[in-house]
Amino acid sequence: MRRDRDAVPDALNLLDDRRPAQREAALQLLAILERSSRTDPTMNLAAASEHSGRFPRSEPKASGELHQDAPRIGLTGAPGAGKSTLLDALVRALRARGETIGIVAVDPSSRVSGGALLGDRARVRAGASDRGVFLRSMAARERLGGLADATWPSIAVLAAVFDRVFVETVGVGQSEAEVADLVDTLVLVAQPGAGDVLQFMKAGILEHPDVFAVNKADLGATAERTASELQAALAMAAHDASGWQRPVLLVSARDGSGVAELVAALDAHRAHLVACGALAARRQRARIAFVLDALERRYGAFGIERLGGRDAVHARLLAEPEGAGAAFGLGLAREIEAALRKPS
Repeated sequence: MRRDRDAVPDALNLLDDRRPAQREAALQLLAILERSSRTDPTMNLAAASEHSGRFPRSEPKASGELHQDAPRIGLTGAPGAGKSTLLDALVRALRARGETIGIVAVDPSSRVSGGALLGDRARVRAGASDRGVFLRSMAARERLGGLADATWPSIAVLAAVFDRVFVETVGVGQSEAEVADLVDTLVLVAQPGAGDVLQFMKAGILEHPDVFAVNKADLGATAERTASELQAALAMAAHDASGWQRPVLLVSARDGSGVAELVAALDAHRAHLVACGALAARRQRARIAFVLDALERRYGAFGIERLGGRDAVHARLLAEPEGAGAAFGLGLAREIEAALRKPS
């Protein structure tokens, strides 16, 4: 709560602990963070900045908007599109503005250990020795959607401490759909000349991203052609219900061109969500997705049926006045366990 960077590893380790007592403690931690995110953080800025190792919240941007916690941004795209390299360039640009950055990087899993194959690699070189950057690698394990079980809880912890949080997915399966449920802004990183656009259209992926970044713009005409194909595809796709015009940007992580424009697009989308009131709805969607997924993975369809089925649980989550968060999810888990103990 005081934005102490040194508290982050312990909090993340607690979220990963599978023992029952620790699982309950982790949910209680998330409930506290959720309640705090609905208060005005400017009340604690002075106290936080007095302590060594703690980060004062960055000053409001040009719009004057300072929201409850950090913007949450997802980066997805096919393997080889250059997501990690582009993320490194984004971190450099944002650190130059004085922002602190938290990163959740979901990696493929080792078949032997079940851990992240790439681990805490030097994927973001800009933050290797920078206390203003924190990277957490986690294994997707058997999750084909490209996310780890602890992705949303880890985002919540990092968003309480850092100015901006990025989530980089494995980039396989339904990662675009899954990560879209957890972040405020989703960026699709496309690789020029790889035939991605046609595949995106076939898979229905174009409906999820808020910003499109065609990486490797230094390739010239090939990158420009891919950007034109994306723009043409978006012109035929359904429009964003909030009125957001989804930009297609040419960027190059290698020479830095277009990175400033990408940062500006991220800021513009954030301002748009706040102005039209869509940010709160996205956050509620993320909480509901986390609770439903956690309940289903722990108790299965049989356990969910004890509460009337998935649709009934979803309706209860939507109706929860304080927001369907970890505390409410813990209560539902206890209901399921009580129902399972009853003789049939």
